[in-house]
Amino acid sequence: MSHYCGIDVGASAAKLVLIDAGGKVVARALRRSGIAYAETAEACLAEALAGAGLSRDDVAHTASTGYGRHNIPWANDSSTEIACHGRGVFHHFPRALAVIDIGAQDNKVIHIDASGRRTHFKMNRKCAAGTGAFLEEIAYRMNLDVGELNRLAERSTKEASLGSFCTVFAATEILTRIRDGEKVEDIVKGAFRSVVKRVMEMDVIEGDLALSGGVVAHNPLLVKLIGETFGREPLVPPDPQFMGAFGAALFALEKSRKEAMPC
Repeated sequence: MSHYCGIDVGASAAKLVLIDAGGKVVARALRRSGIAYAETAEACLAEALAGAGLSRDDVAHTASTGYGRHNIPWANDSSTEIACHGRGVFHHFPRALAVIDIGAQDNKVIHIDASGRRTHFKMNRKCAAGTGAFLEEIAYRMNLDVGELNRLAERSTKEASLGSFCTVFAATEILTRIRDGEKVEDIVKGAFRSVVKRVMEMDVIEGDLALSGGVVAHNPLLVKLIGETFGREPLVPPDPQFMGAFGAALFALEKSRKEAMPC
C-alpha cells in the first residue's frame, strides 16, 4: 500500500505526518527546526518510517509546507501553511468555519466554505505579539519553562491585565509587575489574555471556529479563553500541532491520485 508524507517546517519546529491511502495517520515525528532544515526533515522522515515499519520506497508522494518548505529537496510539491492548515482542519470538521492557527512566529485566520474552499484569510502584522514567540519571551523574562505556563495560568485567581501588546514592552511591564508583588500565575494568565486579544483584532469571525497550531496543543487554557471571548466552544482537531503537516499529506494523496488518473 502506498503512503503519503506531509512535512511542515516551521520557524520553531518541524512536524511530519505519514498517512495511508485512506487518509489515516500511521506515523508522525516532531523536532526542533534548527538551522539545517533539510537535515531536520530527513531525521523526521527516518523516525516516522521506523515507527511505521516502512521504507522510503513506501512513500508515493511528499508535500511540504511551512517557513522552510522550499528547503526540502525530496518533496514533490509544496503548499502554503494557510492552505495546509485549512485542509487539515476541514478533514476533521467538514463544514463552513474559521480556522485560527496560532504559531511560533505568526497567527492566521483562515475562512473556509462548506465545500472546503478557502474564501479569504488574514495574518497578523509583522510582529511577534500574540504568537508563541510572545509566550516564550514571557517565560524567559520570568525564568520559567514555556511548558509550565498553562499549569501556572490555571492556578490564577486574579488575572493581571497587561497594558502592552508589544513583546518588548510587555516583557518590561512584566518585570515591573513582579517588582510590585503580582503573583506569577496572574501575570501568566494576563499574557494568555493578551494573545486572545490580538487574535480578536485580526478579523471578524462568525459561525464555527476551529483552532490549530503548537500553541493551541500545549495550552488548553488558551483554548478555554478563546471560547469565552468569542462566545462559542472552539473545535480542536486531534494533534493540532500537526495540522499543517497533515494537510500537506492530504494534498500529497490528492495530487498522487490525480496523476494516476487516465487522461
